[in-house]
Amino acid sequence: MAFPLLFILFLSISFSEAKLSVNYYKKTCPDFDKIMRETVTSKQISNPTTAAGTLRAFFHDCVVDGCDASVLISSNSFNKAERDADLNLSLSGDAFDLIVRVKTALELACPGIVSCSDILAQATRDLITMVGGPYYKVLLGRKDGLVSQASRVEGNIPRPNMSVNQIIKMFVSKGFTLQEMVALSGSHTIGFTHCKEFADRIFHYNKTSSTDPEIYSKFADALKKTCANYTKDHSMSAFNDVMTPGKFDNMYFRNLQRGLGLLASDHALVKHRRTKPIVDLYALNQTAFFETFSYAMEKLGVYGIKTGWKGEVRHKCDAFNFLKT
Repeated sequence: MAFPLLFILFLSISFSEAKLSVNYYKKTCPDFDKIMRETVTSKQISNPTTAAGTLRAFFHDCVVDGCDASVLISSNSFNKAERDADLNLSLSGDAFDLIVRVKTALELACPGIVSCSDILAQATRDLITMVGGPYYKVLLGRKDGLVSQASRVEGNIPRPNMSVNQIIKMFVSKGFTLQEMVALSGSHTIGFTHCKEFADRIFHYNKTSSTDPEIYSKFADALKKTCANYTKDHSMSAFNDVMTPGKFDNMYFRNLQRGLGLLASDHALVKHRRTKPIVDLYALNQTAFFETFSYAMEKLGVYGIKTGWKGEVRHKCDAFNFLKT
């Protein structure tokens, strides 16, 4: 008897996810949680931008071929890896450093046991919680991917100048709802963005106005001062959330309502007929935002995961166990 294709696909996904567990390392690496917590806490205290950088790295990893730590691989003479794709060049060095620190500590405690993809997933959750965000379950047992190519990145990560319809299409193709897409956009409640990503909105918006008239005027003036030298100093940046930049809350959505959205794609969410009601809900109700965000992060965390022979547990997070071309 032939099984319907969708049923077979369901069994495949369910079987894959069934291998994951929140207690996956309970016997093989009993100090996993303790090592994770201590290393993550130390790094965040010394470098407060770590939380935002790690969350961004996790998202960029998962939406390209799944959550398999492929974004951590360094390029070599044979292969240009994901982290060197144009969209990933601004990923935080603190995020990569954190993963190296955790991996080093775990290799000393339980060598060859914990995957880099699990480290990235749990570190992201722990950091979000540390800066005021919601706690959600992280299933463990992922394997690290065997492929990392810069050419695979484009078309999987939203660009700041994309329309809402384009971004919706991208998220829907990966199985996320409209509410989940907007909630994940709320990640911009922490962290910063380099000036070049929003310079068009404040310096050369169109032929009749250099500045987007929908940006709150005093905010636009402050951004112009902050980014005055951005063409020469590419490190110049501004906080995504000017009100509470280091706290994970719903201020991002409240800012959008006030004309304090940094990126064009952020501001577009409060203008589009399909996303505006969701922005308004999350701006009014932080609990609703946290609940949807938590569910979306759990969903993202198992997207495209590798288990069994489809992956490996890397000895070093920035290199495959065996050189691959």
